[in-house]
Amino acid sequence: MSSLSPADFERISNSSEKENISRPSLSYWADAWIRLKANKRALLSLYLIVALLLFTIVGPLIWTIDPALQDLDQISQPPGSNRLALIIDDYEPWTGLSSSSENGLRLAESATTMAVRLVWDVLPNASGHRVYRNIFPVGEERAYGIPLAEYFDNSTQFFEDRLDLKPRRYFYSIVSLGENGELQDEYQSIAVDLQRVTTMSEARAKGLILPNSELTTGDSINLNLHPLGTDYLGRDMLSRLMEGARVSLFIGIGAPSLFILFGIIYGSFAGFMGGKIDQFLMRFADFVVALPFLLFMILFKIAFGIGPGESGVFPMLVALVVLMWPGTARLVRGQILQIREQGYIGASQLLGARTNYLIFRHMLPNTLGVVLVTITFAIPSAIFIEAFLSFIGMGVAPPTPSWGAMSNEGIKNMLTSPHELLLPAILISITVLAFNLLGDGLRDAFDARLRNQE
Repeated sequence: MSSLSPADFERISNSSEKENISRPSLSYWADAWIRLKANKRALLSLYLIVALLLFTIVGPLIWTIDPALQDLDQISQPPGSNRLALIIDDYEPWTGLSSSSENGLRLAESATTMAVRLVWDVLPNASGHRVYRNIFPVGEERAYGIPLAEYFDNSTQFFEDRLDLKPRRYFYSIVSLGENGELQDEYQSIAVDLQRVTTMSEARAKGLILPNSELTTGDSINLNLHPLGTDYLGRDMLSRLMEGARVSLFIGIGAPSLFILFGIIYGSFAGFMGGKIDQFLMRFADFVVALPFLLFMILFKIAFGIGPGESGVFPMLVALVVLMWPGTARLVRGQILQIREQGYIGASQLLGARTNYLIFRHMLPNTLGVVLVTITFAIPSAIFIEAFLSFIGMGVAPPTPSWGAMSNEGIKNMLTSPHELLLPAILISITVLAFNLLGDGLRDAFDARLRNQE
């Protein structure tokens, strides 16, 4: 065992340097912001929401195409499609003459998006012919497509198709008819690839050719640019998505802001007053929760005189504000019931603070974090309700675009032009997901229990 010296028992001097431990002072909101930045999903969602707001507000200032303007040369064109068009002469009526020496069903001349001209020979035992067009080849099931023309004698052996032609492959068929107009087994089919064309006068009218241009018939030009394609009426999808974002986000942000504000006032008053007043107010809130939203949406449309095919944006806003506030009221009431028992509330009452001062100075600021989380969850719910109502034809009516209304229009052409449905549906999904993830991040950032565990 080692021996101890007298130096080991000397008193430590009070003048020695002491370690100073300091921690920077953080406010409640600064600490919440630090915790939110640490949540990568919530931060990415915040950036997505900012990008959507810029897309909605700044986008139309950059991309100034009218969302109602139709480009009939480019109907249902997907994003990145070929825009080349051949310049040809103006349309002239056709008399049925053909320079082709082939037999059977054939083209009289090159097929274009202006016209497809067909000629044929009389089919065996045919008293007449019916002309069909399809986008799929004719198989064993004999699905000829849509009927275009019908001739009950053999005096006419030509047909000109100008019905909604697009630069794609079509399958034309002629089927023999019996004496009573019934379909027989004999038919002929031909595949036709159409070339996109435009005339010199149309190109000048649309500003595709400058006045001093040297382009002539037979040259090719690029049609107007549509980065995200066009819909079934030739309207620019990008401009319609921007315009639809204004409607969808107006409803998605405006309606929650109103009914959450009402819910905050209602719930704080009920929670602070307590007793029978609290019970009466919350039983009324329970009654409002039980009311069917869709039924009241229909009643509000009738009450405001909104007929079939008319936009129901205002009745939708009224229905959301009237029926969606109880959830916020319940949440705020629960927070107020906890806060009013705190010591500083009693001290303020002893000092003579009035009720409105206690509510707006002490109670509501302490519930603001919960309210922000509620807003982030209410916004995607309102956007989804608008999309659903517009999808079933009870919300925004054409031609006013909204993401829900565009999805309703796009589902009709889902098989042939899927981008008309996918683009608005993707934006709805991204918006709803971003607000939900941001709400999760805000809930974690404002949760004091999680902060105390760290």
